Amino acid sequence: MEIVRRSDSTSGFEVLRRRWVVERTSGWLHNFRRLSKDYEYRTDSSGTFILIAALKIITSRLAG
Repeated sequence: MEIVRRSDSTSGFEVLRRRWVVERTSGWLHNFRRLSKDYEYRTDSSGTFILIAALKIITSRLAG
């Protein structure tokens, strides 16, 4: 894992390498209401719902 940080020498907007992948995936998962709020008490059930949401996204893209 690599943490991408913005350098202090640059000013203005700069595209950070591979950061958009995480932000895009997080945005897709927040479309699911159950994941947007903290409803689950156990972390394993929360992780399971993240997998279910990812599977739904993948199957809808494959189905066209």
